[in-house]
Amino acid sequence: KASVLLLCVLHLTYSLDVEAQSCQPSGKIEGRKPPPGQCNQENDSDCCVQGKFYTTYTCSPPVSTNTRAVLTLNSFQKGGDGGGPSECDNQYHSDDTPVVALSTGWFNRRSRCHKQIKINGNGQSVLALVVDECDSTMGCDGDHDYQPPCRNNIVDASKAVWKALGVPENDWGETDITWTDSCQPSGKIEGRKPPPGQCNQENDSDCCVQGKFYTTYTCSPPVSTNTRAVLTLNSFQKGGDGGGPSECDNQYHSDDTPVVALSTGWFNRRSRCHKQIKINGNGQSVLALVVDECDSTMGCDGDHDYQPPCRNNIVDASKAVWKALGVPENDWGETDITWTDA
Repeated sequence: KASVLLLCVLHLTYSLDVEAQSCQPSGKIEGRKPPPGQCNQENDSDCCVQGKFYTTYTCSPPVSTNTRAVLTLNSFQKGGDGGGPSECDNQYHSDDTPVVALSTGWFNRRSRCHKQIKINGNGQSVLALVVDECDSTMGCDGDHDYQPPCRNNIVDASKAVWKALGVPENDWGETDITWTDSCQPSGKIEGRKPPPGQCNQENDSDCCVQGKFYTTYTCSPPVSTNTRAVLTLNSFQKGGDGGGPSECDNQYHSDDTPVVALSTGWFNRRSRCHKQIKINGNGQSVLALVVDECDSTMGCDGDHDYQPPCRNNIVDASKAVWKALGVPENDWGETDITWTDA
């Protein structure tokens, strides 16, 4: 029993250590006393203390479908404790608008600018627009209103967010929440009838229908250790239903090679090009190389083989992937899977 307990303790210690290593401090900065009137303490904001050292971060904890965070209160209005205009649009925003600033790692070089996140807290949920960065890398200067660097797990929210979550006003200031990226449609495009012979229906691919409207997306659901997706079948060979050469390398790929295209949000501006993902389905798993984008933003034109925009949760895979998962050939076409970065 003692040995089992020791193993459990060691496993827990290792797990916590691995989690801690996922985002380490990047350094420290020394606080400076703000000049008179230069630190706005609206909403009980902290001001830097002379000589105190503050931890900085360039990263934040991994984002999942329930990312743990601390919700804080901020005014994005002109003259508020948020300081200057928001980074995403160089504008101020009313306290009555559900907007947020995210810690530097989650802000992710503006990649979440003007995207909505779903915040869960106090038994309620609210959609809020990301408009600013809560800077975890710097602070204690005029550019940051002489406030300390932001912690790396902060969702800094307007009053409208706190109201929507139903938090009593006396309790506004700081509370534990979870959040996730919210993926909403970006628009619709109208289908056009393909010219004769211009839509390859190999692997039962769909062709656009004249006058039908198709939903588009610039985003995909959050990636986790078990990201739910739909596996579809595609040929990346020359002359196949995949259309032109793959976006990552401008090459074609054999049906016998385990390669995939990912929906636009997961393709993430080519950031997964030539990286492997692990696909789990039918009780099996396989590693596949990302070589192309399954475009969720456009379609129904010559560049897209007159096929509709890709749904936002698609892993479009070669025959080799389907074979490796042991799916009977008669069932090839579409099936539910999970995947993660390898």
